Amino acid sequence: MLILAIDTALDACAAAVLDTDANKLLAQESLPMKRGHAEALMPLLDRVMKAAAVPFAALDRIAVTTGPGSFTGLRVGLSAARGLALAANKPVVGVTTLSAYAAAPVSENGDAPVISVIDARHDQVYFQVVSGSGGTLIRPRIAPITEALEAARFGAPRLVGNAAQLVADRWPGDAPVEIKQQPAPEIAWVAWLGAAVSPNTAPARPYYLRAPDVKPQAGARPAPAQPSSL
Repeated sequence: MLILAIDTALDACAAAVLDTDANKLLAQESLPMKRGHAEALMPLLDRVMKAAAVPFAALDRIAVTTGPGSFTGLRVGLSAARGLALAANKPVVGVTTLSAYAAAPVSENGDAPVISVIDARHDQVYFQVVSGSGGTLIRPRIAPITEALEAARFGAPRLVGNAAQLVADRWPGDAPVEIKQQPAPEIAWVAWLGAAVSPNTAPARPYYLRAPDVKPQAGARPAPAQPSSL
């Protein structure tokens, strides 16, 4: 299976082409960035596809990170993935950033639980906890850091994510087994997870966890539609 993986959810703009039959990445590129994903993504995809020597029509699937992450960044990656999938008539699947972060430590088959943590600001984190074999211990959620620290009951963890050090600095129990501070998930694991999931159960739609900051007032009328300038 040939898979194009895309990630713009956090502080990187990344893509990779994975050949699961050959068990290798044909090409990958990751650019660290906090902003500018929209301008960087399409040229990056062009470079990666050329380096892999794979036409879009040859792809079997497109995988894209769905969040949690930056609202703007997520929409850039999701829009690109959906557009390419539609043009090439290929399925597209979603991979959460928390799962992508956890994939590498879980693959090492350690005994310690794995906690994926993403900074949600205001002393909150997005997090999930899985066992060393990948079984769910705490489902993905957004919560105060103090709630994430309650995962100490599972034992000294392996912490991974862009808030790994933030949580490690306040860890209450035995010191974490490993602290892996990463601005974004490894694009290779986005690709491998994209190969493992089904389009029926892993849709390519935003996985926010956080409620919208702005909500319409009860009983408020929608604004009248404006004429399009297009």
